[in-house]
Amino acid sequence: MSENYSRVVVTRLDEAAKIHFVDRNILDESVIQQIGDEIASVIEAADRPKILLDFENVEHLSSAALGTLITVNTKVKQKGGQLRLANIDKQIYEVFMITKLNKLFQIYDTVAAAQKSFQK
Repeated sequence: MSENYSRVVVTRLDEAAKIHFVDRNILDESVIQQIGDEIASVIEAADRPKILLDFENVEHLSSAALGTLITVNTKVKQKGGQLRLANIDKQIYEVFMITKLNKLFQIYDTVAAAQKSFQK
């Protein structure tokens, strides 16, 4: 696979950056690293980033992917930004509950609900 192949699609929603995952299964270490790098570049490009991660397409996440999400959350907070997660599959959400990550992240059923939650 080409290193130039983007693993995420970034679109603007008002002041927020919506990041949609291309891969259905986020399991491979190199894929997770690339996703982390791509999201980090979006965070670094904003003064106070508003990031909305759209999991609509995602069916499986590895524990390493969860670790990357925690890192992303830390980077967003360090810049005084806001992070929202949306459209998480029920089985993946169960993992968030078991690991108590549902308490760390603000998770919404829809992109619209997540978008409304951003504070000005």
